[in-house]
Amino acid sequence: MHNSIYDKRVRISDNVIRVLIYLSAFVSVAILVGIIGLVVIKGAPHLSWQLISTVSSSAKNTFGILGNIVNTLYIIVITLLIVTPLGVGGAVYLNEYAKGGKLVRAIEFTIETLSGIPSIIFGLFGMVFFGTVLKLGFSILTGALTLALMVLPIITSSTQVALKSVPESYRAGATGMGATKWYMIRTIILPSAMPGIITGIILGIGRIIGESAALLFTAGSSYYLVNDFFGHIFKPGGTLTIQLYLSMTKARYDQAFAVALVLIILVFVLNRITHIIANRMNKEKG
Repeated sequence: MHNSIYDKRVRISDNVIRVLIYLSAFVSVAILVGIIGLVVIKGAPHLSWQLISTVSSSAKNTFGILGNIVNTLYIIVITLLIVTPLGVGGAVYLNEYAKGGKLVRAIEFTIETLSGIPSIIFGLFGMVFFGTVLKLGFSILTGALTLALMVLPIITSSTQVALKSVPESYRAGATGMGATKWYMIRTIILPSAMPGIITGIILGIGRIIGESAALLFTAGSSYYLVNDFFGHIFKPGGTLTIQLYLSMTKARYDQAFAVALVLIILVFVLNRITHIIANRMNKEKG
């Protein structure tokens, strides 16, 4: 009796599952292409240099999103400055220092819970705690602190996965050569896991760019430019998604599609940056 895999018959269920898998992949790609195509067709005619280089003016009856772009960049940078050390540091503790137990399980449960809380709840919490209790009011800083809570599970989980992918032989070799725990983490583990960490950070940026509900309650919807670079973080500031929401509520669909196209371009650029940085680090590591 032969047990070779070449003699085994292909079951009908295997073919059915294979067809369903390919069908699911095709439908997913078709939906993505359809969404992007619709936004490009509707938004491209209204996309101009004046749109992205000026701010809206009621007196001149003009529409511009430069202030929204600046506010979006402010919130991205401030949020990452807050959440990246916390997320990476928490993942390093859980993966390299913690030895299991109730504390570790409680932390992991908290991270999973945070990732499942609706953004509107984060917005309410940020408005009450950061805006009212800490007296930050409607400001970019309030929005960034709120988004930091939302992005923390993404960066922490991605960093944990990246750290676990580092071979144990790296740790054993460094320990055998007399390296201290922190020196090993700083010079071997983190550089080896850096592509995965960067991927988590970029995913966090995507979450920041696409958020609107939480920012509507914390950062406001102002689109004006402020000359004070540091004082700007204490002022209200509406992001691109907020402007997209406001344009839709006013039935200004041409403006909404133009803003949506700008958002898609930003997401595409960030994805390309992710691949470039990750590939470059993989080459350097190799």
